[in-house]
Formats: sequence, structure tokens, C-alpha cells
Amino acid sequence: MSKHGNKSVQANNEENISQRNKDMIDKKLFNHLKAIGDIKTVITGAENLETAIRECVHIIREVSKSESTIIWYYEKDGDGKLHAVYAQGVRTFLDHTVAPGEGKVGEVFQTGKTIFLPEGIDGGDINSYICVPLENSYETLGCIEFINRADKQAFTEEDADVCEIMAMLAATAIDECGLDIGVSENKETILSLRNVTKEFKNGDTITRVLRGVNLDVYEGELLVILGESGCGKSTMLNIIGGMDKLTDGEFFFQGKDFSHASEEVLTEYRRDFIGFIFQSYNLMPNLTALQNLRFIAELKKESEDPKKMLDWVGLSARYNNYPSQMSGGQQQRVSIARALVKKPKLILADEPTAALDYATGIEVLSVIEDVVRSGKSVLMVTHNEEITKMANRVIRMRGGLIDEVIVNRHPKKATDLVW
Repeated sequence: MSKHGNKSVQANNEENISQRNKDMIDKKLFNHLKAIGDIKTVITGAENLETAIRECVHIIREVSKSESTIIWYYEKDGDGKLHAVYAQGVRTFLDHTVAPGEGKVGEVFQTGKTIFLPEGIDGGDINSYICVPLENSYETLGCIEFINRADKQAFTEEDADVCEIMAMLAATAIDECGLDIGVSENKETILSLRNVTKEFKNGDTITRVLRGVNLDVYEGELLVILGESGCGKSTMLNIIGGMDKLTDGEFFFQGKDFSHASEEVLTEYRRDFIGFIFQSYNLMPNLTALQNLRFIAELKKESEDPKKMLDWVGLSARYNNYPSQMSGGQQQRVSIARALVKKPKLILADEPTAALDYATGIEVLSVIEDVVRSGKSVLMVTHNEEITKMANRVIRMRGGLIDEVIVNRHPKKATDLVW
């Protein structure tokens, strides 16, 4: 082939590459413009701030290809700190409040200026970082962090600009719609998991079910855990309930370390601190409702009056009924009363409404709502997305990790849920 032929082929290749690059730029610009329009639509149709801001960040995250996103909202009428009210794709979620001026988040809030670190933060595994202010025309409401780890591509300046613009649009629209958020008072942390892993061995095969879980459970909250089968939620529930041991990491309950506790210590932990509500009720069939509660009460030195607990869940007339003589909803209420008779600090509920019809499920959820209102903490695993609307916090697990954390400042009443 002649030199002219080679030049012609080279020119055609360069032209094709140039056209592909132009098409990619046009597509990216189109996606950015579409995202801006989507944000306006979401905000104007939102009923509350939680829904609005969550949807907005989901849109921004998709456009920027961000691995992790955390929203920080400033509580000006409360403790004067920034509170993490939503997190998605996080591997670690420990620092829930930040003071203005503290760290990258506090700096962005205080200065109102975006921090863009395309090469990440020194001394960690963050490969690329953007933090933009969430501000309208007259005040800064908070800020949004976008994080990519070592296995993700770096953000570009264009990504930072788009995140900044869309965050500003979101904040302005939120203000125009009159949406507001109230950060609740700080509550005591009763349970903490730190970088918890769990492995199961089958011969030479090792399956890692939990891959570094970090979780705090607060006093007097309803915490709902979602996730597909196999995501690790049941394993995490078993560890928290003292029914299984972690492989690595730390597990604290009321400041005491149970990370590598003996079977004897875990038995005492289950007896003294944890109440269980099961999908299948797990009542002893040859005992009446009252006898089921008395059997559990006798295992502890200090317990609630079994009759009072049955009265509390609305079963005063069922003291002497056997499980076979009660409906599914009534049996589940006995199960709740049985959990409460132990005076537990934390109640673990595994799909408590899965075997019930809608009306009966609402009755059971109303009782759980009263339990939380009395100051108990309830950690509930469910597949029912509607139940998340009554929770104080929602955690979604994927692949053995906590992938999403949602703080719900305006929980619905159980009686307002529909499915």
C-alpha cells in the first residue's frame, strides 16, 4: 500500500475516533440535561424532604457514576451540627454528626465551596472525591458527598460541576416546595458492629456471607433491614441475637465486648437483653398463652408480669387459650408479649407479618409501634417495602454489606400503611 493510502486510512481512523468521542460527549450532555429535568420533576411531586432528596441523589449518583453517596443536613434549630440523613453504597458509616468546619464535610458547609479531589484523599482507600454544598439562594442546608473507591474510575471536573449544579437545583426546589426536616434528639447507642465478617466453611470451600458490616442500633428506634435472599441479613440478625458468632470484627452491646464471647456468655446475653419475634410464632403448642409467657418469665430473676403483657397486647380474654385455639395474628401478639416479658433492651423481629393477611399484619405492626414508643429498640427484617415507611431508619443490604442507609424523620403510623 502507498504512503498516500496509509495516510488516508489513518485520517479515516482519526475521523472515526473523533466522531465517537463527539457522540460520547453529546450523550453525556444529554444525560446531564435529562437529569436536571428529572430532578425538577421529582422535587415538585415530593410529599416530604426524605423522598425528594433521596430521589435527587439517586439521579445524581447515576449520572456521576458515584459508588457511594452521603447526604448531610444541618440542624440549625437543634444541636447545630450536620447529620447524615441518607447514605447509599457506603462501606463504612460511623460518623453520623459533624460540626461546621470539621473535616471535608464541615469545610464545605462552612465555606459553601465544593471540594473536588480527583486523586482522592491521602491515607485511605478513596480514589476520587467530590463534596458539594446543598444550598439555595440564601442559606446552606447541608452538603452531599460523592465517593469512588480504588476499584472505580476517577471523577472529572465536569462531574463535579454537574453535581454542584444539580445539588443547587435540588436545594432551591426543596425550599420552594416548603419541605423541611427535623433531626431527632441524639439517642444512646445500645449496640455496635464494627467491620464484622462471617465466613462459613464447607470442606475446602470458604463462603464469606458478611464482608465488613458496620452498624449502630439506637435506643427507642425501629430499624428495618431489607435485602434479597442471601445478602447476609439473617446472618447479621443471628450474630446480633447471640445465636451465631462472628468470624472477625467487633460486637459491642451497651459498651460490653461480645466479639468473641463464649457460648455461656452468649446464652446469658440472649436471656437478659434480647427478645425474639419469629415469623412462625414458635409458641409451645401444649401450653396456654399465659403459660408460654410464664415459662419464659421464670428463666429471669427480673421479668414483667405475664398477665400485664398479654393485657398490653390486647389478649386479656386469651390467657387460657392454646395456640391452636388462636388466629395467626393472636399468636403473633402472644409472641410479642413473650418477648416483652423478659424486659429486653432489644427486640429482633424476623418477618413478623409475612404469614399474616393485611388487616392482621397492621394490628401486629401497631403493637410493635407501641413497643418502640415505650422506649424499646426493635430491629426488624422484612421483604415488605411498605413497612419501611414506619421505621426510624432503613438499611438495605447487598452482597454481605450495608449498601444503603435511610434516616426517616417523619415515620408513618402503622395504620397508614397500604399493601
